[in-house]
Amino acid sequence: MRWSPADLDRLERAIMDGTRVQLRRRGTELIVIPEDVRARYGRDILRARRVATGESDEFPLDEVEQFDILD
Repeated sequence: MRWSPADLDRLERAIMDGTRVQLRRRGTELIVIPEDVRARYGRDILRARRVATGESDEFPLDEVEQFDILD
């Protein structure tokens, strides 16, 4: 997925509001609550908590195939 400025704004708003986000990465769909985005090793990394398990995980934004904000 190519992240537009509008997509990044939506992701930042979801982080601030604690809104659930649906991600598709490597063909797998996940529902997460985003916590922050950090730059590491020259990549932007989304740190989020998985809704199903509560565990924290990291997702490189360049590996995300699709993303949607859930209400």
